[in-house]
Amino acid sequence: MPELTEGSPRPTLEAVAARAGVSRATVSRVVNGGEGVRRPLVDRVRKAVQELGYVPNHAARSLVTRRHGAVAVIIAEPEFRIFSDPFFEKQVRGISRELTARDTQLVLLWVEGTGDHERIARYLDAGHVDGALAFSLHSDDRLPALIARSRVPVVFGGRPALEPGLAVPFVDCDNRGGARAAVQHLVSLGRRRIGHIAGPRNQTSALDRIAGYQDVLVDADPALLCQGDFTSASGARAMAELLERRPDLDAVFAANDLMAAGALRTLRDHGIRVPEDVAVVGFDDMDAVVRDTVPALTTVRQDIEGMGRLMVRLLMRVLDVAAHTASASGAESVSGAAPAPGAGAASVITPTSLVRRVSA
Repeated sequence: MPELTEGSPRPTLEAVAARAGVSRATVSRVVNGGEGVRRPLVDRVRKAVQELGYVPNHAARSLVTRRHGAVAVIIAEPEFRIFSDPFFEKQVRGISRELTARDTQLVLLWVEGTGDHERIARYLDAGHVDGALAFSLHSDDRLPALIARSRVPVVFGGRPALEPGLAVPFVDCDNRGGARAAVQHLVSLGRRRIGHIAGPRNQTSALDRIAGYQDVLVDADPALLCQGDFTSASGARAMAELLERRPDLDAVFAANDLMAAGALRTLRDHGIRVPEDVAVVGFDDMDAVVRDTVPALTTVRQDIEGMGRLMVRLLMRVLDVAAHTASASGAESVSGAAPAPGAGAASVITPTSLVRRVSA
């Protein structure tokens, strides 16, 4: 790529068109990601762009495409949770890699308290971004509904708990089926007094995993179900409580790997052997957690990074449908908002699988 010296003119679309031997309109379509250009012409334009060092004018391009080249990623958790739970790192990594491949900027927003809800809603409505991806949402606060009602297309990570009439596409794993497989595995090992360390009940993933547990153990003793909050410390506390309630416990299914790791520490502190005395199964299969568990953790695998990528692809599909609809109708839109937040997109449920290791 030629080096631009100070004061030298920047290559223009016209210069690229002349170098590639095509029209300016063809160059514009290729640079802006438009369709309908034959592959040989696309290759010629891209070669000319590289040779000349052409850099698109994003301000001008946004006037044509009605896009800003940016997507908001909203994590409905406080900062300490985001940086202490590897789940968020994996999901953001998948989102970031997919956005980078599409030359789109990631704008990260997180929630320290309810006072941030209106701020995030105002930011979305102001038209700073083309769309939003939101995950780790809680059913007992206003943020999911505020996001769903925003003027930009949205895709949720995880099945949202929304009021009737608010339909937003989402990407989630088969939480209920994965939990069912975990408990069925413990039953197949001959375990009969199986506890469950549940996640917070204001998140649908936790509720679905409770449902999967109860699908298999329809008549389970309520004392065998203990509440956690997806943190390792809560898993340790819940395990201690389960042992106090039911000393004859012979297995535990924890709703995520962090809580399973906490449960293993408590069992070790009590001199209880795993899996001989109590078998343990987690959920997520997060390398950052599993590699440090003793013994190695049996868990339910979900493709966390892949789900992040799917969220981006689903959002881009919504944006493309919105752009096509606006183009066909000739409607003018300053914000570039879609006619409907989830137009043209269906939600995706990804499969889970049981990964057997030493703990069960």
